[in-house]
Amino acid sequence: MNRAFTESVVEQAAIAWLESIGWSVMNGAAIAPGEPAAERDDYGQVVLAQRLRDALARLNPALPAEALDDAFRKLTRPDGAELVARSRALHRLLVDGVTVEYRTAEGEIRGAQARVIDFDKPSANDWLAVNQFSVTENKHARRPDVVLFVNGLPLAVVELKNAADENATIWSAWQQLQTYKAEIASLFATNALLAISDGVEARVGTLTAGREWFKPWRTIAGEGLADPHLPELQVVIEGLLAPQRFLDLVRDFIVYEDDGGGRIVKKMAGYHQFHAVQVAVRETLRAAELPAGRVAVAGARAGSQAASPATVAWAWSGTRRVRARA
Repeated sequence: MNRAFTESVVEQAAIAWLESIGWSVMNGAAIAPGEPAAERDDYGQVVLAQRLRDALARLNPALPAEALDDAFRKLTRPDGAELVARSRALHRLLVDGVTVEYRTAEGEIRGAQARVIDFDKPSANDWLAVNQFSVTENKHARRPDVVLFVNGLPLAVVELKNAADENATIWSAWQQLQTYKAEIASLFATNALLAISDGVEARVGTLTAGREWFKPWRTIAGEGLADPHLPELQVVIEGLLAPQRFLDLVRDFIVYEDDGGGRIVKKMAGYHQFHAVQVAVRETLRAAELPAGRVAVAGARAGSQAASPATVAWAWSGTRRVRARA
């Protein structure tokens, strides 16, 4: 079996698993610039603009076009000289909404928050997986294997290698992502998740994660470890990229911290932390009489045996949303 065929099989399996959990799928060539169904004007554009505009209008029906245009501009022209700074700024907009201003018919200037994603109703969002998505930036042309778009924004990249090729390991896929970040950085400004696989093993990590922080995702629903006979890539897709779980990850389980040397690092929860906090939140919903202080403590304790700053942040994020619903 040659390399191209093997990689194609892994890629098509990934696309099939994504489609089975609710993602629409398209080949990058079908929506490329110049094609009848083109969704970009040129290969330098990494946001599917019409999908983003449609989502902003759908999620913010009370806002005028002026405000929606303001939100679109802020999402597609982020501040920050470095990629991780742009990533942090955009992550806040994804989670908290975009602060916009507009003029009323009476001439009054008003402010509002424009929602970018509906975190509580996955079906209200636009889910699209694109394989072979070509991007050109500063004369560098690259084509990631699978890019995942939510409401037109590229939130995840999956890079695949061929396990049958002794020279192309899972870490070759990780190294390929490093090349992409250096050469087509615009694709990663809104990125929440990076995944790598050789068809046998699979790992997930964040924009700033080194090899040692790309970890397996070992469960699907969190009720136990996945069947060891399942491909690890399938577990990652069904266990982490299922729409509601992926939205939970983006909203509640990603933090940015200073590494102590002035460098910003982006962290995400491991599968055990993710599901422990989810359990704590569900228990809180069942125990609505629990005082707010005890809710937060319970969440923090459930997050990890060692309550790191990131774990406490994830626990607080989940529990404060429960209290907001009350």
